[in-house]
Amino acid sequence: MEIRTAATGQLTAGELAAVRALLVDAFGGEFGDDDWDHALGGVHVLALDDRGDGDRSVVGHAAVVGRVLVAGERALRAGYVEAVATAPARQGRGVGSTVMARAGELVRGAAEVGALATGRHGFYARLGWERWRGPTSVARPAGREPTPDDDDAVMVLRFGPSAGLALDLPLTCDDRPGDPW
Repeated sequence: MEIRTAATGQLTAGELAAVRALLVDAFGGEFGDDDWDHALGGVHVLALDDRGDGDRSVVGHAAVVGRVLVAGERALRAGYVEAVATAPARQGRGVGSTVMARAGELVRGAAEVGALATGRHGFYARLGWERWRGPTSVARPAGREPTPDDDDAVMVLRFGPSAGLALDLPLTCDDRPGDPW
């Protein structure tokens, strides 16, 4: 298995199509246009495996996109991890862990904190991610709007500039179409 990192603009149309197909398959069809848009514009981590015919197939993926999060009143440059998936036939074999380890390196190299939203806390906790305990909200033109459905979904990767960040502060994300977190 080979791990490749590339900005969205460096991927070919065929590679982007293969990533999207993987995501749709891995999420059982529950991966829509907004989800796809959220995964674009950053750096992709691709796990590639030789299919035996000289071509490689995408068997794992994560994207790290830049966002701004506000913890309490402190604005932080976040490496936000999106679209983490492993091909169903390859799950449980370390592909996701390998992809996320590389995504964590990218976050540490370009941001002040890592963040993601998930329902699979145990997987990410094993890799050093921590559950955010404070209330979440989204910054909208009319002000901060609470997102209580996401209060238990957000995890962060603290390091360097965010190592001492209190996990029980209010956490606000920038707005975007679809699910804000």
